[in-house]
Amino acid sequence: MNPLAEPADAVIEARWVIPLEPARDVLADHSVVISGDRITAILPTVEARAKYQARQRFELTGHALIPGLINLHTHAAMTLMRGLADDLTLMDWLNQHIWPAEMKHVSEQFVYDGTRLACAEMLRGGVTCFNDMYFFPQAAARAARDAGMRAGLGLIVIEFPSLYAADAQDYLSKGLALRDELRNEPLLSFCLAPHAPYTVSDKSLRQIATFASELDLPVHMHVHETVAEIEQSLKDHDVRPLQRLADLGLLGPGLIAVHAVHLEPREIELFAQHGCHVAHCPSSNLKLASGLAPIRALLAAGVNVALGTDGAASNNRLDMFAEIRLAALLAKGITGDATALPAWQALEMATLGAARALGLDSKIGSLRPGKFADLAAVRLDGIETSPCYDPLSHLVYAAGREQVSHVWVNGKLVLDDRQLTTIDTQEVIATAAYWRARIGAQ
Repeated sequence: MNPLAEPADAVIEARWVIPLEPARDVLADHSVVISGDRITAILPTVEARAKYQARQRFELTGHALIPGLINLHTHAAMTLMRGLADDLTLMDWLNQHIWPAEMKHVSEQFVYDGTRLACAEMLRGGVTCFNDMYFFPQAAARAARDAGMRAGLGLIVIEFPSLYAADAQDYLSKGLALRDELRNEPLLSFCLAPHAPYTVSDKSLRQIATFASELDLPVHMHVHETVAEIEQSLKDHDVRPLQRLADLGLLGPGLIAVHAVHLEPREIELFAQHGCHVAHCPSSNLKLASGLAPIRALLAAGVNVALGTDGAASNNRLDMFAEIRLAALLAKGITGDATALPAWQALEMATLGAARALGLDSKIGSLRPGKFADLAAVRLDGIETSPCYDPLSHLVYAAGREQVSHVWVNGKLVLDDRQLTTIDTQEVIATAAYWRARIGAQ
């Protein structure tokens, strides 16, 4: 033992470290040093062994160590509705199946149980942070805290009543009170989350724009998801939804526009001019036949595009590795250009790009000394990933969530050799079965 060695809580030795800053760097045979909740150093493993005396040391000789993935858009509790109503158009899916089920079953307990199940799934897939939009956000907060997971809580606003709130004003009041109550929780952040232009009035949207500005909160909202949404806006408001949002003062660097599938060139330019962000959900867009988002054009215009899964009721997976791969492949197929979205950029969309959209890029999204220690280890020495010439490429085109072996959030090990340390796996499976019996009996 070196008497001059510096103490550390953990040293993670990896075959490759992929820091994402700089974007294309691959550091062979490097280690990440963690003290408390922060990364304190990234250096060659031979140097780390000489310099640090760690309480825990992980030797991941066949792994790539990456920033924890960030799911920029989901409805976590809807994991309990996975497969409830498939192969339907969006509005039929919502009006005939999802909204009726929600009115009957969604309670604080439902949201806690569903979010806990979602956290278990996401952590096993290398996701360390998710940006949520759903009823009873206080229950989602409790589930995320119990799981030791980072969460952006969407303070949902919608005009129609639910078991959570009576009207838009009630949603807004309850959401802001929750934000005040939990604003100092280290793993939680907040967004105002008006559901969509077609479910929120001008009056409510103006209020949201005011609060977003005064409280410096992002606005997380479905925008231009379907052609029908745009047609309805033209009929009701004489403008397309994005122009209506612009007129109401909602465009700006705090807007996270979810889906953004159907965009005209001038609308892409509007996003760019105002510094808006887009949450691209390729699997959900395809499953609901919503369309193909113009990701290459958005990126070319300078718009920050990040990735989300949407809810498990419309995906049906909270699998960010699937979204990364699909986003890269769709961009190539749509444009006819194999260079349209390279592997490093697709991975960035699921890490640093998503952190940037949440205003958290100084804290998470890349591996850098001083940032919070949110990391995932991905095994690349198995049958399905051998041989490995380029680990960055493999992470996008060959690896999947089943290769994630270890996950740390805020310096705490929450997945240890595929085993969750904060969630009882059998308990969440049993709870999911309980809700399936209740919902399926309706």
